[in-house]
Amino acid sequence: MSTYIATRREFLKIMSHAGAVLAIGIGPAGSLLAGPRKLSLADGDAAETELNTFILITPDNKITIFNPRPEMGQGTWQSMPALIAEELGVTFDQIDIRITSGDRRYGTQSVGGSGSVRFSWLPLRKVGAAAREMLIKAAAKRWNAAEADCYTEKAKVMHRPSGKSFSFGELVADAAALEVPKEPKLKDPKDFTIIGKAIPRPDVPSKVNGKAVFGLDVKVPGMLYATIQRCPVIHGKVVRFNEAEVAAMPGVKAVFKTERKMPHKAVDAVAVVATTYWAALKARQVLQIEWDNAGYENISTEQYFAECRAKAAQDGNSYPDVVGDVKSGFARAAKVLDAQYETPFTAHAPIEPMCATVAVSGNKAEVWAPVQGTTDTIHEVSEYLGIPRENVTMHNVFMGGSFGRKGYLDFVLEAAAVSKNVQAPVKLIWTREDDLGNGPYRPGMLNVVKGGLDAAGNLIAWEHKIIGASIKHQVFKEDTSKVADDWASETIDQATSPYVIPNRRQAFNLNDTPIPIVWWRSVYSSTNAFAQESFVDEMAHAAGKDPMDFRLEMLKNEPRWTTLLQFLAEKSDYRAQRRAGKAVGIAIAHSFGSTAAYAVTVSKKDMGVVIEKIVGVIDCGQYVNPDTVKAQTEGNAVMALSAALKPAITFAGGEAQESNFHQFNLLRLDETPPIEIHIIENRENPGGVGEPGFPPLTPALCNAIFLATGKRVRKLPFDLGNPG
Repeated sequence: MSTYIATRREFLKIMSHAGAVLAIGIGPAGSLLAGPRKLSLADGDAAETELNTFILITPDNKITIFNPRPEMGQGTWQSMPALIAEELGVTFDQIDIRITSGDRRYGTQSVGGSGSVRFSWLPLRKVGAAAREMLIKAAAKRWNAAEADCYTEKAKVMHRPSGKSFSFGELVADAAALEVPKEPKLKDPKDFTIIGKAIPRPDVPSKVNGKAVFGLDVKVPGMLYATIQRCPVIHGKVVRFNEAEVAAMPGVKAVFKTERKMPHKAVDAVAVVATTYWAALKARQVLQIEWDNAGYENISTEQYFAECRAKAAQDGNSYPDVVGDVKSGFARAAKVLDAQYETPFTAHAPIEPMCATVAVSGNKAEVWAPVQGTTDTIHEVSEYLGIPRENVTMHNVFMGGSFGRKGYLDFVLEAAAVSKNVQAPVKLIWTREDDLGNGPYRPGMLNVVKGGLDAAGNLIAWEHKIIGASIKHQVFKEDTSKVADDWASETIDQATSPYVIPNRRQAFNLNDTPIPIVWWRSVYSSTNAFAQESFVDEMAHAAGKDPMDFRLEMLKNEPRWTTLLQFLAEKSDYRAQRRAGKAVGIAIAHSFGSTAAYAVTVSKKDMGVVIEKIVGVIDCGQYVNPDTVKAQTEGNAVMALSAALKPAITFAGGEAQESNFHQFNLLRLDETPPIEIHIIENRENPGGVGEPGFPPLTPALCNAIFLATGKRVRKLPFDLGNPG
């Protein structure tokens, strides 16, 4: 199976000799579309035929399946085609996979919010099922047989009574002339041969042998290289710089003032363009820039968190899911506790830093970039350059990690600005220092929690206030100063945290910041769950109850949650370990359509602890590949440990204090404890997988630390050797 990413022009030229093809896709309203396509060469060029399709079958039985979701390591290169292939009746070694290039008729062509499988589950299966029914109808007509006696398997339509078969290619002309079924019958999950199976990912070989094309691998004729110096004091303005000296250096083609266009602000920068990246980088090191930092030199994370703490006593803006009356609930409580939990700003730090290649010529632009949103990139580039959307051509490439960062398209717009200035294709590459020093970051947050217990140890009042910056406000310019940011409540609102508490209130209080922020793996769920699940544990101990039983009682009306917790108890041997005096902390959280829980076992060592084992369980409903589910959940656990135990991003004097991995280091292999992941098997609708395994890990660890040491961890990051 090929994993080559073809350009539209190359694809049309390949297909131009194919004759009739079966082309099935999804229209703008979700309706299935199909029709015969005859592509031909005109004057040596491919005819411009709109291919509103996800699946193409040619008479010589070549099958192409289009993947509309960019691949950043999370497995969409397999999961999206698998949904179609399962229903169609083909195996992975019989198909070519192509990535869509932004045509709006393919619908959403972006990844984020752990939404690829859960939002494509039915639409893409219907595409495959529709093609299957059309091929079967064509075959049955030729055989004069009943359609019920026919089925598809390994790119053939089989006739069960006689054993006869036709390849899909032999039937394609007849099938393409048929009406597309509006509601094709989907397979019963018991008959799945691809979905739910541990099948090797088709993108892995090309990533191992070096054939896969990432953003840093892109090369186009006449390409120049660019690097950009931004102000160390974030948002500073350029006054003057030694343009002539730098421009005279070997290989340098241009040096000029440019900008970094972010959603909330455009800031000054200086670009160096050269014939090689090394030449550009060496020239950048010679730059001497005078910056105007007035108004920005006092930006600091210390000040930001002081402002958050000052707002802790304020009520904030309530979310609409208030239950009962928390004030009267607290007044009746026999015991009231409160606590504050602080989570820092942190960087995405994907292994492949930001990079983009853009060629601007007149009112047209061509883009090669590792991005999370294909259609978003086309829109933003066209808007930024002031050119028609149809004049922007997008080429998708693999992403070397992202975690939300490559959905923030400042680096693509920078490359577009530089290319427009020099009127040549330009590859812009960020250094690691650029990445860590300029953001955007996960916003630092303060969670203020208060709980009240009655005399029997039942939780009767609960208030959870979120204080901090709003992504919705900064990136999307929505006013969240008077209305609670509805994005910020996941894992703690009634819908995603169904603890039965008779008096309950969640609220949000905006504390704006000029520090660039954006979504980061699991977004606010990672900060919210740390507070909620740590404080649920505090309340359990205050009530004199086992933390597992305390949760199960409040979740007794939620069978999926209680099933998950009981399964976790079984797989971690929670009851026996606790009876033996082991420090086993637990936590559970729901985000992005899935619920995950951990049991973390630690042992005391000197002033701190050592993590002995992590056992995790995830309920993500139906899934495509169990190996991917486990890998993503393991990755979440490791990333959560890094965020909890390794240095954060801090600002002082307007500058980020961490510049590279020697200061912002990540969890290493020899520091990673044993991790065991289990999947709940059911027939529920698919949930997300890329992020839900993150939120409950840190509170489970901190709850274990309390059992081992008696110390409560309420601020991240912390040191395992001395957590309190």
